[in-house]
Amino acid sequence: MNPTVRNVAIIAVLAAMVAILPGGGTGASVVLAALYLFFLAALVWVAAVMYREHRGSLYLLGDGKRALLYSAAGVLAVTLTATNKLWGTPAGEIAWLVLVGASVYVGFSIIWAARRY
Repeated sequence: MNPTVRNVAIIAVLAAMVAILPGGGTGASVVLAALYLFFLAALVWVAAVMYREHRGSLYLLGDGKRALLYSAAGVLAVTLTATNKLWGTPAGEIAWLVLVGASVYVGFSIIWAARRY
């Protein structure tokens, strides 16, 4: 059997199970929540490894820039956590975009400034 046909058949069977079986939608929601938590755990692990590898460089930034960097990371984390609530209203969508954009800008500007020296 062709691998592409087999993969499409597997996806079709899974979609039919979600649509037909009672509680299929709930089961799919549980699986998606588990995948989301796994992804977040992987991001936290990568952040912890990066922090351990670059701890000395972070301390060389100085207290002010380091506080800005940590604040930007905190604002980004809280904003990403509240994505569902913020995307519920037009003003929330704008606030989400502004908060994420500002956090990313502050983070990259501090990193770029530190790499110039």
